[in-house]
Amino acid sequence: MSSKSSNQASQGTSEVREGHQIDVQTLETYLSEKIPGFKAPLAVSQFKFGQSNPTYLLADANKQQYVLRKKPPGALLSATAHAVEREFRVLNALGTSSDVPVPKVYVLCEDVSIIGTPFYVMEFVKGRIFTDVRMLSLPFEERKQCWYSAIRTLAKLHKVDYVSAGLKTYGRNGGFYSRQIKSLQKVSAAQAAVVDEESGKPVGNLPRLQEMLAWFARNQVSDRSTIVHGDYKIFHPSEPRVIGILDWELSTIGHPLSDLANLLQPFYLPGDGDDANPGFRSVKVEDLPIPPAERLMQIYCEESGISYPIQNWSFCVAFAFFRVAVITQGIAARVARKQASSPQAKWYAARFVPFTHLALEIVDQGELDHVSEDKSKL
Repeated sequence: MSSKSSNQASQGTSEVREGHQIDVQTLETYLSEKIPGFKAPLAVSQFKFGQSNPTYLLADANKQQYVLRKKPPGALLSATAHAVEREFRVLNALGTSSDVPVPKVYVLCEDVSIIGTPFYVMEFVKGRIFTDVRMLSLPFEERKQCWYSAIRTLAKLHKVDYVSAGLKTYGRNGGFYSRQIKSLQKVSAAQAAVVDEESGKPVGNLPRLQEMLAWFARNQVSDRSTIVHGDYKIFHPSEPRVIGILDWELSTIGHPLSDLANLLQPFYLPGDGDDANPGFRSVKVEDLPIPPAERLMQIYCEESGISYPIQNWSFCVAFAFFRVAVITQGIAARVARKQASSPQAKWYAARFVPFTHLALEIVDQGELDHVSEDKSKL
């Protein structure tokens, strides 16, 4: 392996993929004018995974590294998807008005003549990305501190006054869960009607959907609005702390507990906590590879200034499963239409009914006001 490819492997990058090439010379000229201290020539590689927006690692003649995020090439199916402009906006607002750890952003370019699509450039944050929530490569004490840092960072984000930060119009104030449920219901109905080209059978509805939606309406958590994100990946290279929150394309103004429920979802998944069954629901607290959800929720509540245990928390968990069920039903619809290219697509497509059943297990416990405190907690 050459020294260049070794460096790329350590950064999680590779050569720029076919169809994702950019005009490096035009980009060099543009960045030389926009970023103080930038010096051509420019070396460009592409990050391998984790983004629906193509993401590149840039290195100038001074060996200064940057990250470029752009919209995908070609016509986009949705005018709101891949909104790198929104990502730049929230990163810029948080970086200038809060102590939430985010990469510094340098420039947003909406001129498609430069590299073909809008893009922005931010600093490269050198840290560790864990794709396995168990973080088994670390000693337990370090895993614990990493999770504590992730929870505290999430609470710090949710405490930001988004109006003062200039994000008043970043999303709608209030009604997040109600809007999400209505939207997901509509999407699910369209996906359910898709007919498989081979079998001639429709994908089908989520089981007991109307019953679940009625339960959601009766047991929803009290409404709140904060900046919400849902994706915590970058840690310090050697210390157990979050140094930069990445991938903001799904961020909006929403309910903070939706972020917390997404982050803690592994604790509610069936499994034995091993590679084949990574869910922690059947794992004894003393055998968990990371701190228990109860402790993480306590820290979140302490940092956020809200009471513990969280009232109607099971609603948040059930909604998180409902959301994943609709997402995996969408994969099933793409498989039915022969539009899914991933080899894992059929496996995910088969998961929408099991995910629905996980939500229904909570529904079947009854009304949350009448569920015992032990049941409403993990």
